Amino acid sequence: MKIHRWIISLVFCCCVTFLSAQIRGTEITVVVSPDHTDWKYQLKEECSFTIQVYKAQNLLPGVVIDYELGPEWYPVEKKKGVLLKDGKTSVTGCMDVPGFLRCKVRASVDGHVYEGLATVAYAPEELRPHTSLPADFRQFWDTVLKEARQIPLLPTMELIPERCTDKVDVFHVSFQNICNGSRTFGILCMPKKPGKYPALLRVPGAGVRPYSGDVHMASKGVITLEIGIHGIPVTMSQMIYDVLSKGALNGYPYQNDNSRDKSYYKRVFAGALRAVDFIASLPEYDGKNMGVTGSSQGGALSVVTAALDKRITFYAAIHPAMCDHQAHLKKTAGGWPHYFYYFPQPSKERITTAAYYDVANFARLITAPGWFSWGYNDEVCPPTSMYAAYNIITAKKELHPYLETGHYLYQEQSDEWNKWLCRQLGL
Repeated sequence: MKIHRWIISLVFCCCVTFLSAQIRGTEITVVVSPDHTDWKYQLKEECSFTIQVYKAQNLLPGVVIDYELGPEWYPVEKKKGVLLKDGKTSVTGCMDVPGFLRCKVRASVDGHVYEGLATVAYAPEELRPHTSLPADFRQFWDTVLKEARQIPLLPTMELIPERCTDKVDVFHVSFQNICNGSRTFGILCMPKKPGKYPALLRVPGAGVRPYSGDVHMASKGVITLEIGIHGIPVTMSQMIYDVLSKGALNGYPYQNDNSRDKSYYKRVFAGALRAVDFIASLPEYDGKNMGVTGSSQGGALSVVTAALDKRITFYAAIHPAMCDHQAHLKKTAGGWPHYFYYFPQPSKERITTAAYYDVANFARLITAPGWFSWGYNDEVCPPTSMYAAYNIITAKKELHPYLETGHYLYQEQSDEWNKWLCRQLGL
């Protein structure tokens, strides 16, 4: 009896500690609302943004705001210290060229700053990339992959018993990618039941981190492989990745970005394609149904992989990065990592190199069906850049925008993404 009471007390204390540590939301909310519910406007049509600042779900009188208004990343109107006597005001703007108009607001209350924004579309279906397609683009990448595939995979597979389930075996795997000794690491999840299975390659967003693999999808009867891109094991402690992120891998997207042959992303892109080779080599793979998916940098890698390997039968890209790099040279929002926003006077070599690593150019080559989703309020991967790449895809495609989202997902958005993947996998 005493033991039971002790267990109950321990559980209660843990629950109380967990509940007391929860932090969710903020007391102040800044709401920016366009006057069209679909957030879409015709060219030269005026958009009115209503700005409201709430405390405890009521308008907050006497609040002071700053705001920016104009094309995303390049606002043309900036005002500071605007007093909202009743907690509410409105501003107007318009665009006469295709793109996205953003109103971003910062409210200062009791020493804290709160933000809100809304971004509306002007003829987004008319957007096209500013980046140019190099004449030898396809030849360059065909050569890269041909040379990479002369390197044997020499795969390793290490079972991770503590991650296995009654339905799935989980392995830490590696294989060579672009040269001898250079490896891609990942987590392979394999259904235990003997048979042939479809496959799903998961490619990562930006950053340096460990990976867990997709056990859930594997439990439904799918071979899943989640890879890292940095050529290091993906099962180490978080501290190691934090050190690398602040040290050797700090700023990796910009490493050697003035040379198409030495760019950091050359090995990354080739590594994603070698992951396809690795999956195809597995005797459990059904040989006919393989998809690739990811978000942000992973969205970019999804497009790249689908473009360069026809064994990919479908792909899903969430707010894809690396779209239309050269747009920033025209004072238009380009894709992450915004090479020419942060370095606005680039060398000829940097401009030339960027074209070989631009998702907009890979998009031209795609033949597999694709699923896309993003938000208009994304401040990392601008919708202007993503539409520019999406609009030039000639293969079957579908776009599911969630207007209010930024560089994150709503639950409904994630559910829709996974349902589409399951349909493609025959689940």
